[in-house]
Amino acid sequence: MTPTILVVEDEPAIQELVVINLKHAGFLVVRAGSAEEADSAIRAALPDLIVLDWMLPGQSGVALARKLRADERTREIPIIMLTARVHEEDKVQGLDAGADDYVTKPFSPKELVARVRAVLRRRAPHLAGEAVEVGSLQINPATHRVVAAGQSVDLGPTEFRLLFFFMTHAERVYTRAQLLDEVWGDHVFIEERTVDVHIRRLRAALEPSGHHERVETVRGTGYRFRGA
Repeated sequence: MTPTILVVEDEPAIQELVVINLKHAGFLVVRAGSAEEADSAIRAALPDLIVLDWMLPGQSGVALARKLRADERTREIPIIMLTARVHEEDKVQGLDAGADDYVTKPFSPKELVARVRAVLRRRAPHLAGEAVEVGSLQINPATHRVVAAGQSVDLGPTEFRLLFFFMTHAERVYTRAQLLDEVWGDHVFIEERTVDVHIRRLRAALEPSGHHERVETVRGTGYRFRGA
């Protein structure tokens, strides 16, 4: 479950610096040199976080941030503004436009990577890459291991992603369509009933430890993972 970062930066040297450091940190990276290119990339597939320059050709980064926050499909994407504008009023304007963090140029690549991880932990904990425990059930995305009541559980890649999403979003009810968007990606077009197949597989794998009962069917709505 490697997070995808969209880097929107029109200066090639800075774009390359950001991209290289994010890739070295283990992220998947998509590049854009303008707001228009960023729009195209986002329409193709939602990124997990956007590193966004303020000064872009055509539409500004601030205008793009406002546009993303106004759209239901994109309003939850975390945004880090990366800009040479260092005045307090600029920072306030960027944060008011919807940025989650504000990094000024020149910047430390290591600090930027740390900021990306911090924002993901805060806004999208299921993408932060840290182990999660619910009772005697533990899942670790870094090692791709699941342990239930002390025993290793063998899961396929889709069931692993589904369980990790459930465990980081316990007690919330999700429709099949929402699970498709969150686990498979909103750019993947498959039947909603496919979710049921993978739910059955996940429950079967968890049944020996009794944790299958945590994956609850909410009649007429979808599914919920019981955390307590």
